Amino acid sequence: MKIGELSARTGIPPRMLRYYEQQGLLESERALNGYRAYGEADVQRALRVRGVVQAGLSTRMARVVLDIERQCELESPPECSLALAEELAGELEALEERLACLTKSRDAVARYLELSRHGDVVAALSANQVARPA
Repeated sequence: MKIGELSARTGIPPRMLRYYEQQGLLESERALNGYRAYGEADVQRALRVRGVVQAGLSTRMARVVLDIERQCELESPPECSLALAEELAGELEALEERLACLTKSRDAVARYLELSRHGDVVAALSANQVARPA
């Protein structure tokens, strides 16, 4: 698929997909005409990249995390220097703090809506999340 189709399927603008590729987070083949060509697996990879970056990781750290995920899937023993382990521990702590903050904000918004006359909106959202596979 071309970059436009990947963009349409992921909701990620082509410019951002090119940036991800420049940063080594996404790869494409090149057709004879020079156009980028992506495979089906690149849809999930692009979505995962966007999620990790939106979670607050730098693109450099996102690349590290995605490589770690790939290693874990292969069940090969990870190679990790002490410096990288310390850096990852710092990222883990920052992620935990962001998760706590987001959870508190989510709960406050949900509680506010539940107490308002539009509590049914929250119930409908919760029902949709339960019905959707993770």
